[in-house]
Amino acid sequence: MKKIMRGFTMIELLIVIAILGILAVAVLSAINPLEQIRRGRDTGSRSDAEQLLNAVERYYAMKGYMPWQTSEGDTTGIAWEASTDAGGLFETSLSELVSADEIKQGFTSRITQSTANPIMIFYDGTSTSNSAYACFLPQSKAMKKDGAAECAQRTAQLDFTGILDSACVGGCQTGTWTEGLDCYLCLP
Repeated sequence: MKKIMRGFTMIELLIVIAILGILAVAVLSAINPLEQIRRGRDTGSRSDAEQLLNAVERYYAMKGYMPWQTSEGDTTGIAWEASTDAGGLFETSLSELVSADEIKQGFTSRITQSTANPIMIFYDGTSTSNSAYACFLPQSKAMKKDGAAECAQRTAQLDFTGILDSACVGGCQTGTWTEGLDCYLCLP
């Protein structure tokens, strides 16, 4: 009596493994894990910028002047300064926000680390329609495109013109993002 053995041949197994490998590469290229990581970091930077602006607004509501100013009526502005830069008005402002219990020391430590994506702050104390801006340089393509679109919309805002050349370099002002173009995303 002959026993019939059923199973897969080596060739059939290799073909199935090759097909699975091709599908895995296709799925990974569609998901693009590096872009997802960049998008997650950008979301964190946006959240940090929003939290910083909210703290500045609460401080202003409580005291009547910005944390980098000394009293009401002070028109001192803050130039395009980075959270990772030591010294300057930004660092003083962060200390003032911590002492007023508007932000925690841990938040300040996180955004001032040299490895952090710097948050840039700007406030023109002389404009009539004055807003404080917190900007960051996005890393993901989606947020870079958002930054370019925002730059094109803000070109006419009087209180934004002071940082237009810093935040919206070159082609960013056209609203069209292309590879290699760095357009800051600014809040509010």
